[in-house]
Amino acid sequence: MRGTTLGRTAVRVTELAYGAAGIGNLFRPVPDEEAAAAIDAAWDAGIRTFDTAPHYGLGLSERRLGAALRDRPRDTYTVSTKVGRLLVPHDDADGQGGETADDLADGFAVPATHRRVWDFSADGVRRSLEASLDRLGLDRVDIVLLHDPDDHAEQALDEAYPALERLRGEGVVGAIGVGMNQCPVPTRFLRETDIDVVLLAGRYTLLEQEGLAELLPEAEARGRSVLIGGVFNSGLLTDPRPGATYDYAPAPGPVLDRALRLKAVTERHGVPLRGAALAFPFAHPAVASVLTGARSAEEVRDAVDLLGRPLPAALWDELRAEGLLAPDTPVPLEEKEPS
Repeated sequence: MRGTTLGRTAVRVTELAYGAAGIGNLFRPVPDEEAAAAIDAAWDAGIRTFDTAPHYGLGLSERRLGAALRDRPRDTYTVSTKVGRLLVPHDDADGQGGETADDLADGFAVPATHRRVWDFSADGVRRSLEASLDRLGLDRVDIVLLHDPDDHAEQALDEAYPALERLRGEGVVGAIGVGMNQCPVPTRFLRETDIDVVLLAGRYTLLEQEGLAELLPEAEARGRSVLIGGVFNSGLLTDPRPGATYDYAPAPGPVLDRALRLKAVTERHGVPLRGAALAFPFAHPAVASVLTGARSAEEVRDAVDLLGRPLPAALWDELRAEGLLAPDTPVPLEEKEPS
């Protein structure tokens, strides 16, 4: 599978990256064997970039990913994790010695054995990274991202970022950046700091292209890289129908209608909507990799198969003609060859 380096670093990423939120039991339980099989399938397909976070299943995602990678040569893959949320154990789950509650309020079908505490201090960065390394069973990670500092931008800029910069300078990590579901704050990081990468989730997809206004041009101009997550907008672009999720909630009517219009166009050209959605972000020169979240080996193999399918230029022409893409939006004009 093709790969590239992030920004001005030596950290390599494959064009598809494995997003490990799903194996943290996002929304529903995933058996250990199914999670391990998904990672094995990603490896067999040539995926060598794996993204996780403490937030995903209160550490379950990191533990499962680390276990699946443990016997692989460490210099053959890239691991990204995140800082900003410390996992603090509950003395007991309900405060009264009762049974452990679940974590579904935060989206994960796991026992709520810990609580998340926002911490973008330098000490918080160090403690979070040490805990992640322990869960992963690794002595280093390649990429560390500030995770969702929406309401903590000043502390993240003033305290967490300098801590990451020191870790990068010491060679403890290879690349640093920020991962968010919005554009203004990461654009500010691009302008005010020396980050290497932005993980942008849900804001540069076939459905919506907010990232095209400032973030992506800023990254390109500064020689920084962007990883695209949430390419299916929480599942809406895999199966748009009433009740489908968008930004982790039921899709509003106008958003669902737009997704259905996109589906009608792509299917007229013999292309599954999810295939067009997966391919779309690669056309922008700042995009280094697209994360695909998968709970099973079948989902991994489907994504790899989709990436190899030809995409006719007429598809993108019709999307523009229908007003579903702006005229200046970069698109994969040439048919893709199999990876």
